[in-house]
Amino acid sequence: MNKPLRITLAAAGLALSSLAVQAQEVTLKVHHFLPASSYAQTMVIQPWCDKVAADSNNRIKCQIFPSMQLGGTPPQLIEQVRDGVADVIWTLPGYTAGRFPSLEAFELPFMMQNPEATSKALWDYTQQYSANEIKDFKPIAFHVHGDGVFHMTSKPVKTMADLRGLKLRAPTRMTNKFIAMLGGTPVSMPVPQVGDALSKGVIDGAVVPYEVVPSVKIQELVKFHSETDPAEPAFYTSTFVLAMNRAKYDSLPADLKKVIDANSGQAVSAAAGRAFMQADIEGKKLTTKNTHNVIPASELAGWKKIGDKLAADWVAEMSGKGANGQQMLDGAKSLIAKYVAQR
Repeated sequence: MNKPLRITLAAAGLALSSLAVQAQEVTLKVHHFLPASSYAQTMVIQPWCDKVAADSNNRIKCQIFPSMQLGGTPPQLIEQVRDGVADVIWTLPGYTAGRFPSLEAFELPFMMQNPEATSKALWDYTQQYSANEIKDFKPIAFHVHGDGVFHMTSKPVKTMADLRGLKLRAPTRMTNKFIAMLGGTPVSMPVPQVGDALSKGVIDGAVVPYEVVPSVKIQELVKFHSETDPAEPAFYTSTFVLAMNRAKYDSLPADLKKVIDANSGQAVSAAAGRAFMQADIEGKKLTTKNTHNVIPASELAGWKKIGDKLAADWVAEMSGKGANGQQMLDGAKSLIAKYVAQR
């Protein structure tokens, strides 16, 4: 075989190889703990999947597994995306207490002022303070939900004294600690367990945003919904992560990596926060037959002082681990204020 022909064949082989890479298609297994009808899937996860499909000319597709259909429990989702059981997961870092201590700054009382702005702040914060905690996966988005609400079976919450002796479901370590400091008895459990716990009287109420209401039919299991003054920062919020298995991401051809990169980051985080604001509006509509009340700012002033004590305890705990807890808390507050001011 003469040399020009060998070169031509080699070039053709390279071209075919390049075309094969360019034509590579991938189906991502997406796992989460809420039903397919949940606002999390319909307003956050599915739109993200649709966007990466469109941006990749349908070379990236999603197969969504809601309600833990791939097995395991909600606290195991982080391990599943790390180990490749799932390619993409959506969950609360707070379900794995102690695994993401830096994120707890955003789960302290009266931090969150607007889900969209706070989600922007959370993304920036993770890039600055959480590198070691998130190194096992590729973050797509970090976001928060809207204002936490008390959903109660037998009586509303109007004052701190109303919480005394009541068993309340809470999602994260910080919210559990705060409820205990307010006089309630915190019961930690993931959202899918809330409906059963309410119906059996295991708990007297649950703190969740209105967004969760349809997923567990809370409107049918409680009679009272107690919100905090909407002009005040939220009683609590939780952090969420949409994350991808790092090996799966690394296996993608360069052009598909660019699609994932373009659909990751602060803007995606903000969109998720914005979607959860709308989801709260939709979820609240389902509770109109029940009784609602607002805990006024004058009452919340006492709660805030207790919240400040919890924040100081968190700072001390983080500093005891070798981090600069005060710098982290101040950084979180500064970022939230920055993006709230830009609204």
